Amino acid sequence: MVEISVSYAGNKKCDLRHPEGATIRTDAPRDIGGDASAFSPTDLVGAGLASCILTTMAMFGERHGLDLSGATARVEKHMSTPPAPRRIARLPVVVMIPAGRVPTEMRERLEKAGNACPVHASLHPEIEAPIEYRYG
Repeated sequence: MVEISVSYAGNKKCDLRHPEGATIRTDAPRDIGGDASAFSPTDLVGAGLASCILTTMAMFGERHGLDLSGATARVEKHMSTPPAPRRIARLPVVVMIPAGRVPTEMRERLEKAGNACPVHASLHPEIEAPIEYRYG
């Protein structure tokens, strides 16, 4: 269990503190009155998804002698459009793995690990979150 403390800092901003001392400030997006000076809470969901995919793949790689250094991911956050309630609608992710890091015969297993990351598994089924893997 991890307990993260959150305090409202005013002007639609919150300060988050991890028990180990790391801090993050969130801010509301401009379209709902924030400054967009930091990640929004929904941005953090997308960022968490992409970082979880990479971390899960790297852990798989370590167990199988694959060095995924230099791998990157890009996530797009798409919010629902009115009249639907405001929520995350889509989080497509593109994972880029440097050439030569993963033999062709290991790619399917590596991608299966990425698809099984805990954040992806925790998303509501109505959130579209396709993952595309690119090698090269």
